[in-house]
Amino acid sequence: MKGEELDMKNRLVVVSNRLPITINRAGDNWQIKPGAGGLITALAPLMKTNHGVWVGWPGCGEEAPIDDLVESFAKAQGYSLKPVPLTEDEVEKYYRGFSNEALWPLFHDLLGHCIFSHDNYRVYDAVNRRFAQVTAEASSDIDIIWIHDYQLISSGWYLRQLHPRRKIAFFLHIPFPSPDLFRRLPWSKQLLVSLLAYDLVGFQTLRDHRNFIHCATSLIKGVEILSRHRNHTVLRYGDRIIKAGHFPISIDFNDFAGRAGSEEVSKAAWYLHENYEQRQLILGIDRLDYTKGIPERFLAFERTLEKYPDLRNQVSLLQIVVPSRTMVPDYIDLKSQLEQLAGRINGRFSEHGWVPLHYHFRSLDEVQLLAHYRTAEIALVTPLRDGMNLVAKEYCACSIDNKGVLILSKFAGAADQLGKHALLVNPYDIEKTADAIYMAFSMTQAERRRRMKLLRNQIRRTDVHFWLENFISALLSKPHMPDVQ
Repeated sequence: MKGEELDMKNRLVVVSNRLPITINRAGDNWQIKPGAGGLITALAPLMKTNHGVWVGWPGCGEEAPIDDLVESFAKAQGYSLKPVPLTEDEVEKYYRGFSNEALWPLFHDLLGHCIFSHDNYRVYDAVNRRFAQVTAEASSDIDIIWIHDYQLISSGWYLRQLHPRRKIAFFLHIPFPSPDLFRRLPWSKQLLVSLLAYDLVGFQTLRDHRNFIHCATSLIKGVEILSRHRNHTVLRYGDRIIKAGHFPISIDFNDFAGRAGSEEVSKAAWYLHENYEQRQLILGIDRLDYTKGIPERFLAFERTLEKYPDLRNQVSLLQIVVPSRTMVPDYIDLKSQLEQLAGRINGRFSEHGWVPLHYHFRSLDEVQLLAHYRTAEIALVTPLRDGMNLVAKEYCACSIDNKGVLILSKFAGAADQLGKHALLVNPYDIEKTADAIYMAFSMTQAERRRRMKLLRNQIRRTDVHFWLENFISALLSKPHMPDVQ
């Protein structure tokens, strides 16, 4: 169901770290454009129909004429923006510091990358309080407030103190850790109490949902399970009733499939295919991030060429790494590691007219991204841990000729939905991942079509509009509380 068809009488107030816009300066003029992404695609129609408000950081400094830009956006898009200004010190400590140096690695089961700074947490808490204050001013008691992701966990608690009766929901886009891991965070109880201030807390997978329930009941005294249902659990904490559930996010399938079949993308895909001289193309597209398992992917590809020499000169791995947090030491080291691995593999296996691994550190525009999805016979989506991984779903949506094979990490949230028809791998197991690459290469066209049709049908049925409807419906429904057996 499309967002505009959702029966919701209340105004929607969305709160996220970033506003759904990009602001650029061209000479003496400033330009504002709508942002891209699945969340914006899903929410924009609903925001327009009920004249919603989006609260967030505009992503620019004080020099930009924010008020004028926001007004022009509202006129063009049909819903309002409420900017939350942040200083550079706040961005450094709240966002780059606590959010991405403490919560991000911890929630992705990578404790060794965590930096726990009391000063960073203090600023994180203060920024969350400001988001709550701005949201309180931009909303009313009859509005529905929906806060997003790990950067703003505490905002709901502060908002609840200001307005106890407001309907407030939260959705976590990344994984949620087990109690043994979560309790390592010095402020674990504060964040859990904050999550218990929401009416509905949403997670990507059943595993994340269960991890939260285990954390809440084991680390916070007085949390009681009232009932369990297919996709949610009803809790009591003090005088409050909280629903926690799993709602796997998705993409706008029809939009991706339609754009992938356009003349412009078809032409770009043809040129890309010709460039690789009829070899099977293995595609990886990831942000520069240690959670994505890119070094392990390179090692698995190297092992494939060692173990299956008949693949030499028959396949090419094209890895696109999108620059991200390029000044952070861990990311600088990762980039250097990838460059060294690519050089070593190409040095070992390159032949005249064939380079086995093409490594590109850059972004792709929309046409090129879709063309790569369409061209690649194999997608290698092997994160060490991921909340969902929408690249897997985007690749399948763009495989309009059903020729692609998806190799997917069992530690990606998408594996819960797509694992039956993808080739599931443990990215830490280099040997088995190499076997999966060879299996994908050798797969018959009939088997490729069978698997990809089923994958695409699954994504079509549970697209981003399906996700939105399920979440909002769960939020607005009255809790069912039968006796726990």
